[in-house]
Amino acid sequence: MIAVGTLLLMLPIATSSGTWNDPIVALFTATSAVCVTGLIVVDTGSYFSNVGEAFILALFQLGGLGYMTITTFLLLLVRRRFDLRHKIAIQKALDRPGLESSASIIRSIIAMAMIFEITGTLLLLPVFAADFGFDRGLWFAVFHSVSAWNNAGFSLFEDSLIGYQSSVFLILIITGLIIFGGIGEQVIFELYLWLRDRLLHRGTKLTFSLNFKVATSTSLFLLAIGTISFFFVEVTNGGTLGDFSLKDKMLNAWFQSVTTRTAGFNAIDIGQMTAAGLFISIALMFIGASPGGTGGGLKTTTFRVLVSCTKAILEGKEEVHLYRRQVSITLILKAVGALVGSVATVIVSTVLISIADPQIEFIELLFEVVSAFATVGLSTGITASLSPWGKLILIVTMYIGRVGILLLMAALLGEPRPSKIHYPEENLLVG
Repeated sequence: MIAVGTLLLMLPIATSSGTWNDPIVALFTATSAVCVTGLIVVDTGSYFSNVGEAFILALFQLGGLGYMTITTFLLLLVRRRFDLRHKIAIQKALDRPGLESSASIIRSIIAMAMIFEITGTLLLLPVFAADFGFDRGLWFAVFHSVSAWNNAGFSLFEDSLIGYQSSVFLILIITGLIIFGGIGEQVIFELYLWLRDRLLHRGTKLTFSLNFKVATSTSLFLLAIGTISFFFVEVTNGGTLGDFSLKDKMLNAWFQSVTTRTAGFNAIDIGQMTAAGLFISIALMFIGASPGGTGGGLKTTTFRVLVSCTKAILEGKEEVHLYRRQVSITLILKAVGALVGSVATVIVSTVLISIADPQIEFIELLFEVVSAFATVGLSTGITASLSPWGKLILIVTMYIGRVGILLLMAALLGEPRPSKIHYPEENLLVG
């Protein structure tokens, strides 16, 4: 998908100037779109033509739905049957506990994406149509609705959404799409079943899954903490929230908290944020969205498992519990592996780019790398000024972040070899 996208974005019809595009620009933009990151080296709205913008939209739509979803959907269209290996691949890609109803899962994902994107378009249309007319306003509504749902962060405005930082309606619609797009299909489906039973007054009581409870509670906690933190560290900063009214300060603190969860839009100038604000953003970006959603990052459930492990150790327990359920050792090892792999990727990428571009300040460089790895797309404004080597390193970082560090390592190392050998235990000092 990245290769095809690069070739399409290199064509003269894709650029507003009508000339062949720079290969590095085309490759970076295609990777950012397919990996639903949103980092850009050129202004999307002015550099690319309408055709180029449509190519980019198609790329982050396909990237957001996921390569396994698209592949399975195409197989459904040609009515091929799924073998066991393919069902296992779907189950791993979507973090599903079982193999049943793979086809119906894919159909529900496609339908859910279309419903949210069309609803978002209709809600955003009055805002953009009032400023640009119906035809252009419709295109802006479609582009930003699809971009928000897929947590892509691409915008047709040079300053992203800074021009609408006081629009309560637009901010709430965009943040709503971002949250539902990143929370995961399974969570949305369980919420739909719960609402349906309540509205129809059915006697059956739905028991929410552990994934639902962990993903929703952790997401709400991080959104609340992010909003409060951004408000207090930026409230006196004249470059971000300092000159706003109280309403706009709260509104944009909320938007910043949501967009760091791998969305990539910005309604304030990221380059003017305080060091504390940048570091809070880095932490939230690194945690990211929830499994099964369109966002990236370490994932909320992984973060929650690691926190629960720490809590269990401090309480002297030998088991990790979440909502009266025991977390298996397999999930704990997976969470630890994801954390170690993610930290290692960020460290290596940061070191390599600092060698390629030594003039960039460390906090800005770390912010850029975490934004790329977590497929967020926020930037302090240094992306375009990176050297070709720096841009190539970011491209690889975005790819690793989207594919997933554990999945990538498993693909490189091949099938694991089970062992029946069990070694004796021995203690060592840790911590």
